[in-house]
Parts: sequence; C-alpha cells; structure tokens
Amino acid sequence: MLKATGTTAFGLALAGCLGENSGEGDQDTTTEESDDTTTEGSEETTTESSNGGQNEDVNVGMVYATGGLGDKSFNDMAQRGAQQAEDEYGISFDEAEPETNSDFSRAQRDYAESGDYDLISCIGFAQAETLSENAPAYPDQNWMLVDATVDESNVANYVFREQDGSFQVGHLAGLVTTTELEAGAGSTNPDETTVGFVGGVEAPLIKKFEAGFKAGVEHADDSIEVVTSYVGDFNDTSGGKEAALTMYQDSGADIVYHAAGATGVGVFQAAQQAGRFAIGVDADQSRSEPDFSDVILASMVKRVDTAVFTAIENVVNGEFQGGGDPQVLGLEDDGVEAVYGDELGSEIPDDVKSSLDESRQAIIDGDIEVPDSPE
Repeated sequence: MLKATGTTAFGLALAGCLGENSGEGDQDTTTEESDDTTTEGSEETTTESSNGGQNEDVNVGMVYATGGLGDKSFNDMAQRGAQQAEDEYGISFDEAEPETNSDFSRAQRDYAESGDYDLISCIGFAQAETLSENAPAYPDQNWMLVDATVDESNVANYVFREQDGSFQVGHLAGLVTTTELEAGAGSTNPDETTVGFVGGVEAPLIKKFEAGFKAGVEHADDSIEVVTSYVGDFNDTSGGKEAALTMYQDSGADIVYHAAGATGVGVFQAAQQAGRFAIGVDADQSRSEPDFSDVILASMVKRVDTAVFTAIENVVNGEFQGGGDPQVLGLEDDGVEAVYGDELGSEIPDDVKSSLDESRQAIIDGDIEVPDSPE
C-alpha cells in the first residue's frame, strides 16, 4: 500500500512504501490503489522510508512519469523493479508522482537537495530535459534515466528496442486479422483486414512503437491496412476509447494495439464494446487488467522493472556507472517481448505462434531490420 505523507505547493505527493505491502508474489501483480489520504498545505515535503534490511542504508528516490502509479503498465513496472530490490536487498525507496511535466524539475531537485538518496530514478523520456540541468548541478548525486539519454557522468541511462517488441505484436495482429478467430469476448472478420494503433503523446519514443507495429503487420501481409491515432495524453481513458471505437466500428479493425499508458484502458473498453481484440503494452495487461483479459490477445512487455532493479543493484554492489553509452534492452535479453494473453493465448493458432518464434529469431540474428520511425 502507498501512503502519501505530504505534498509540495504544486501538489506533488511523495509516498513511502511499506515493506509488508510491496507487491510481493506473481511477477504481473500490480499496485493496488490506496485509500489513504494526502495531507496538503505544507511548502516542504516529508517522506517516510520503507522497511530496511541488510542494505537499509541504501535509499532510492523514484520520480514517476505523469499518470502516476496505478496505470497498470509503465509506472507500475518501474515500481515493481524497486520492490524487487527492496525484497532482495532490503533497500528503501520513496516515490514522487508529478502531475505535469513542469513538476519534474522540482521533484528531482527535492530528492537531490535532501542528500538522503543513493540513487534517484527518473522514469520516462519527458524527464530528460530537466535532468540534463539537474544532474550537473548535483554532481555527487547518482541518477538513472529510463527511455532517454543524458550524457553526464553521474547518470546511468537505460533504453529499449520498443520497435522490436512492437514488430512481434504487429506480426501477430497481421496474422490473426486474416484468420477467423472467435475467443473470449472478441472475434475477427477475415473479410476486413484492418488493424489499429493508438498512441498517447506523438513523440519519437511512441513513434518507435508505431513503426515496429506497422513493420510487423506488413511482414505478415503487406495488403493489411493499419489505421493510427494519437490521443495526445497518457491519462485520457475516454479519449482512448473514442479513438479505438472509431477504428473498430468505422474502419473495421479487428485488433488495436496501444502505446498510451492509462489511456489504453479505453482501448480495452472499446474492444469489449465492439466485440474485437486488443493488444496491451509495457506489462502483461491481460493480468494487470484482468477485467479485460477476454479481449487482450497479447501484450508487448517492456521490462522497465529490469532497468530499475539493475540500476539499484549496481548501487548496492558499489558498481554504479554513469555516462557513456546507454544500456539497450531488446528481444535477445528479454528487455522487450510479446506475451500472449492469459485467457486468450491458448486460442491463438499454433502456426501463428511458430511464425512469431521465427520472426523473433530473425530479428535477433539481424535478418530482419526493424525501423524505429514510421515511413
């Protein structure tokens, strides 16, 4: 459970994690919403650390992407990495959930100025600009950044080959849309070979998801149409639903893949309403969003938890290294992967799965080059 212990003037909550409620158990278990309240009105923010252990003197500050915890994908995966480090190494961590991009700098500086944190984890490409200012301003502070690169000696950068994992689910979508499939609450219409992609913010990172997905669909059948829509927000469920319903009902899409954070919940809602299928992102959303498992064919899992855990583990072991080239996580090391839906995976034909195994290996071997931007 998360307990908010204070807010800054701009409404940024820092929450201490309680060790006994840190999401232990199955890999795909996500954070439950807290019914604790936040106390406002103080200019300064206080934090409580979680339970310690053999490394209780190692403290980590987590600055999440906008949309916050409970998105059942990107931020929750990052939290999972911190929880794993807590479980395995007994570290403690505190959490900040900025509401807007303009809040990132204050959140980063609050942690750095306290002098209490051995590592500050900045989750999401939108934090790169402010971190490029704050990292040199606090040269003795260790930082890690997910999804972008800040070339400073005290910043460890982690990026992913999202396009490769997206190629895999695009390949799946392309094969399934030409197949007559009825499973769970969804079905395909083989006479309508159209699939869709819903993005959150139209940024270079999200374009990598779109590019890989389109390339995978084309690899299956270059006559399949891919319709695309960007909602403009990672936390707009109604906008995601409206965009996906248009694809399902007006364009005849059988399957829609989203890279849109909490906005993607609307895609799942639309899939159920239309009786079609969807593909999740970042986490295995057939498990993190079980209410929609009857329409989620697969998810493009992005192991943000691995990046966070690795960075913390390096600090614990005295092996933190900043600067230089970013660590790139792809298919070969399971940094990204296509994971079949918990309920519907068994319904996907074996020949489709075999084709995905082949394309995965071809990408790893370099026989398929996946673009990182749409044509």
